Amino acid sequence: MAAVPARPEDVDEICAALPETWFGTSWGDVPTWLVHHRFRDGERQGRGFVLYRRPGRTAIDPATGEPFTDLLVIRTVDEADKTALVEGDGPFFTVDHFNGYNAVLVQLSRLGEVSRDELVEVITDAWRACAPKSLVKRHRGG
Repeated sequence: MAAVPARPEDVDEICAALPETWFGTSWGDVPTWLVHHRFRDGERQGRGFVLYRRPGRTAIDPATGEPFTDLLVIRTVDEADKTALVEGDGPFFTVDHFNGYNAVLVQLSRLGEVSRDELVEVITDAWRACAPKSLVKRHRGG
C-alpha cells in the first residue's frame, strides 16, 4: 500500500489527537500547539511543540529573497534528531536564528514530501520533547 502524503490540515489533526494538548498562543500571539506542563497560580501552563511561525526577517526563502509565509516550527528531542531531520531527504530545514534550539522548520506547502505516518512520528516526538515525563509514560502505556 502506498504511503499517504501529509497535508497541511494533518498538522492540527495529529496535534489534537495527542494527550493534554490544546491550540493556543506563545511568544505573545504566535498560534501554537501546547501540551500541559504544569499548573501555576491555578492556571494550566503549557509548552509549545508545534508553532505556526509568522513571516520574519530571520527566515528568508533563498529562492525569492522574501520571508517564508507558511512555516511551521516543530520541536525536536535533541540536536541529533534535529540534524537527522535536516540532513534527511525530506523538507525539514533550519536557519541561523534556530542555532542552539532543538527545532526544525518546514513549509506547509511542502508537507506532501513526507508521508502522513512520518509527520505523525515527527509531531509525536515533538510532543514527547515538551510533555512531562509522567504524561509520556502514561501515553506509552507504562
